[in-house]
This record gives sequence, C-alpha cells and structure tokens, in this order.
Amino acid sequence: MRILVLGAGAWGTALASAASAQRQHAVTLWARDPEQARALHTQRSNSRYLPGIALPDGLSILGGPLRAVLEPGHSWDLIVIATPMAALRDMLHALADLPVPLVWLCKGFEANRDGQAWGLLGHEVQGQVAPQALSGVLSGPSFALEVAQGKPTALVAASAHATVRQTLVDAFHSPVLRVYASDDVPGVEVGGAVKNVLAIATGLCDGLALGANARAALITRGLSEMTRLGMALGAQAATFTGLSGLGDLV
Repeated sequence: MRILVLGAGAWGTALASAASAQRQHAVTLWARDPEQARALHTQRSNSRYLPGIALPDGLSILGGPLRAVLEPGHSWDLIVIATPMAALRDMLHALADLPVPLVWLCKGFEANRDGQAWGLLGHEVQGQVAPQALSGVLSGPSFALEVAQGKPTALVAASAHATVRQTLVDAFHSPVLRVYASDDVPGVEVGGAVKNVLAIATGLCDGLALGANARAALITRGLSEMTRLGMALGAQAATFTGLSGLGDLV
C-alpha cells in the first residue's frame, strides 16, 4: 500500500514509521519545511520531536510545497493528515479533489469561525470543504514515543465508509499496533477532543493534592459529561467506554 503522511511532527513521524517498519508499506512522510525534510532524510531520525528514534530504512521523506507530492507523478492509496486541528481545513481544501481516502489524526474542535456558535469537529469541517471525500479519523490512547518504540498500542479507525475503515486496518494493524474499526465518527472525535480538557482538570486535581477520591469523581463524572455531549452531537453512547473515550482519558 502506498501511504502519504502529511506532517512530520511526533505523531505523524511515529505512525509513518510504524506503517513502514511493521507492515512494510511504501510510506512517504512529508514535511512542510524543506530543511526539516533534509534533516530527516540525512540523519534518519526526527531529532526535534522524537530524539533517539531511528527512522525505518524504507521510509521515504519529502519536503517543500504540498503540490509537489500531489502531482500526477505520485500515486497514493491513502493520505493521512497529521497536522494540528487549525490546519485541517486548509489541508482538506488542498486534497478535496483526490480520489483517495483522507484520514486525519488531530484531536479537538476547530476554533469558532464567523457565524458559528461553537467550533466544528473534523468531519464537520470535511463536510464543508470536501463533502465528496472518502474520509475518516484515527484516534485513541497513543503516545507518539511509545508507538515509535514499537510498544503495544490500540487505536480506533472511524469512518462512515466501510472501505475506509478496512483500508486503515490494512494500513496500520500489526502485532504491536492494534486497529479496531468503528462507524461512529462523531463519538471518536468528541472523545479525542474532550479528553484533553479532562486530562488538564485531572492534572490540576493532582497538583492541588485533592486526593484519590476527588480524582476518581472527576474522571467518572467527566466521562459522563463527555458521553452526554457526544450524544447531543450525534455520537453513540457505547463509543465513550472504548478506546477513544475512556481509553484515551486514562
């Protein structure tokens, strides 16, 4: 499988490395900064985000303008967007006309735009700028360093399209990286976004030495609120007891 990962941060680098090393796919990691791309290629490591982790020999590196990797000379079976949420709209706009599954890794809500009461989830952004795209999201409890080190990790691949879900499983599922399929895109996205808020609150609880009782109450009641918010946004309640809800929270 020919996979293009857009974004050479910690998570993009880790996932590209895992697909290249564990599944032997033809993976290309794209960095916006040409200097960073050259450093990745020559040093065979991402010293900025994952120091000490060697990149697989089979992982290709490209840098510079995005259009260079989208020209007819390149052909992809899957494109993974590993950029921050703030860049998702622009990336989807640039990729909108490609007949290739588009999957994002970012967690969160897009910042409020004019006329919006609240920020949009990734699939809502995609619905505005690339409604015809075959799309999905890959999420779950995943520290980039541990994935890059080959430590056991489980993720959830969510998409409204069965073909995209299967493509993600085929791309990344391995003995050390387990990928489970879901059709609940809103649920997976809400879980990934709201857990960040709850993680900060839990950190404050620990920092203030409020004790194990308060910590347990915060996590359980926070999970309940996450579930109610998700259901209001079209999610399935069961999703929040899985990898992208409870799993990502703990």
